[in-house]
Amino acid sequence: MPSITLPDGSSKEFDGAVTGTTLAAAIGPGLERAALFMVVNGQDMDMSAPITEDADVRFVTRKDDAALELIRHDAAHVMAQAVQDLYPGTQVTIGPAVKDGFYYDFFRDKPFTPEDFEAIEKRMREIIAANLPFEREVWPREKAIAFFEEKGEAFKAELIRDLPEDVPISVYRQGDWLDLCRGPHLRTTGDVGTAFKLMKVAGAYWRGDHRNPMLTRIYATAWRNQKELDAHLLQIEEAEKRDHRRIGREMDLFHIQEEAVGQIFWHIKGWRLYNVLQDYMRRIQTAHGYGEVRTPQLVDRSLWEASGHWDKYREHMFVATVEDEDKTLALKPMNCPCHVQIFRHGIRSYRELPLRMAEFGACHRYEPSGALHGIMRVRGFTQDDAHIFCTEAQIAAETARFMSMLSEVYRDLGFSDFRVKFSDRPEARAGDDAIWDRSEGALKEACALAGVAYDLNPGEGAFYGPKLEFVLTDAIGRDWQCGTLQVDFILPERLDASYIGEDGARHRPVMLHRAILGSFERFIGILIEQYAGKFPLWLAPVQVAVASIVSDAEPYAQNVAEALRKAGLQVELDIRNVKINAKVRDHSVARVPVILVVGRREAAQGQVAMRRLGSTDQQILPLAEAMALLVDEARAPDLRHNATL
Repeated sequence: MPSITLPDGSSKEFDGAVTGTTLAAAIGPGLERAALFMVVNGQDMDMSAPITEDADVRFVTRKDDAALELIRHDAAHVMAQAVQDLYPGTQVTIGPAVKDGFYYDFFRDKPFTPEDFEAIEKRMREIIAANLPFEREVWPREKAIAFFEEKGEAFKAELIRDLPEDVPISVYRQGDWLDLCRGPHLRTTGDVGTAFKLMKVAGAYWRGDHRNPMLTRIYATAWRNQKELDAHLLQIEEAEKRDHRRIGREMDLFHIQEEAVGQIFWHIKGWRLYNVLQDYMRRIQTAHGYGEVRTPQLVDRSLWEASGHWDKYREHMFVATVEDEDKTLALKPMNCPCHVQIFRHGIRSYRELPLRMAEFGACHRYEPSGALHGIMRVRGFTQDDAHIFCTEAQIAAETARFMSMLSEVYRDLGFSDFRVKFSDRPEARAGDDAIWDRSEGALKEACALAGVAYDLNPGEGAFYGPKLEFVLTDAIGRDWQCGTLQVDFILPERLDASYIGEDGARHRPVMLHRAILGSFERFIGILIEQYAGKFPLWLAPVQVAVASIVSDAEPYAQNVAEALRKAGLQVELDIRNVKINAKVRDHSVARVPVILVVGRREAAQGQVAMRRLGSTDQQILPLAEAMALLVDEARAPDLRHNATL
């Protein structure tokens, strides 16, 4: 006689097992029509599933965000059915929901192309319109293997064989078509709706192994309604316009080539941008009490073994062997073990704590070639990395201080708000539960002290400690996880770091790992897309272009450019023998914020015609006034703030 407790605290009792459909009907006809699936004691379940004992139950309707993942999951099943209906002999493999959509991997002699999308989408709409019920069946393992092998579905049969013996083999029918799936599902194919679109095709190896057959992966997106789909497609269109790779070419910032996979060739203008950002971060860190250090690139394997990274991170490390010394060295993938070595050099006192140690550390990590993406995902990068060595009692104050600095940086760089995720202990971790209880408790106390709310991100902490992740939202609504702060009791213990306490005894410091930008490369990519290359003047790699209208004005244009350079501005002189409209167009494509146009009249009167990027208006100013205006505007936010104190 199960008793069902609902989210409002009310309860209902039934004489025997009750399905979600029956329970929803007992609550009301509106919920019966709207409920897509139910959550029973925290577990997602089909509406047709029986509830046999006391349980907490809530229903998910289309208006709930939680519905999206299941809509996408079921859309993948609908796409797989449509593909097999249209292209007999195609084998289905796996098709999960992912961020913003879903994909399905297919095995077929002839790979799919975008030209196939129209027919597949049409058939998907027919399957959805048929409103076919999703029906779960549990089969004996051998029956399931035999069924899929007889259908020629070798990949599905392999998946079943590899499942643990205690896992039930469930299949879901939708009409005459069925697929291996653990569920749950929506009620019918009609619940998927028509707010979906096939997006692109890609190659993918079966189970991610290059020794296995190549599959065709069809990516798609699916949403709760057409309005959400339209908004997503508009965001994609805007993102393509802002793609940092294209803008990087147009602004002549960087390039990447096969001879250095996953590493960046910074051009003159791109390196200016990089250095402006690094100089800004250096000033901010210095103002907040950090001392800058530099540590080696190649470090002996023994240090990585002692730190625990060799066991946990070896597959991502580039290794070099020194044959005549019988040594194995690794290019550092992170800076933290090296910073502990600096802390350990000499005797430390409690009076030195907190000790804030920063490094713009060049790191290298192996990323599969398929995962690389412009300067956003690379193999060689520089972190704005720092470590705070402190006592346990100082964790909360140092965390609050860090979050204040992080807020200042993000605001200066054009991000007015951010979200915080709290990532707690992962399954594979160092240290016992008592250590993790202390570190997680300290981090939660710090958030309370700083008045910062967070969303829990279960099981996503580092192997040595919990962490806060800081997520920015850019100008077109995309989220970027950039900053982190991690509490670490483990590494100081493993690497034998200590200080002399007020009691004269040796104590272990706590180590706070922190970054604000994350990596310069990725953050610059984010900035390019945030501003669509139209940087504020202080960040722009070329701040002013001085363009002559006629050859008679060239000497004056040269004088203007030289005066601006002496005033500290980044200037490009354009005295090419082309029309002024072409010059303006070229500098606009290169996203130069300000163009100063000079002709005979400007030369005679000591003036400039100032044009702003994106505007057709121009302002006639005396050169001295224009220079003063631009020099003031080009000051970095921290320098501007200091000037007003």
